[in-house]
Amino acid sequence: GVKESHQTTIFRIIAAILHLGNLEIQAERDGEACSVSSEDEHLNSFCGLLGLEHSQMQHWLCHRK
Repeated sequence: GVKESHQTTIFRIIAAILHLGNLEIQAERDGEACSVSSEDEHLNSFCGLLGLEHSQMQHWLCHRK
């Protein structure tokens, strides 16, 4: 009973969440900081599926505000 356009959007969000779960976050400075590789294929897929800016997502996954 869900429109095809809505199904596509739902599948895109679910796929993005699954890619985010596979993201590798490296600890730095004895666990006080972290980083995400700009080459990480899951980050690229996540940003592509949701239309997010890669560099901003890479930054805000590792920094609190």
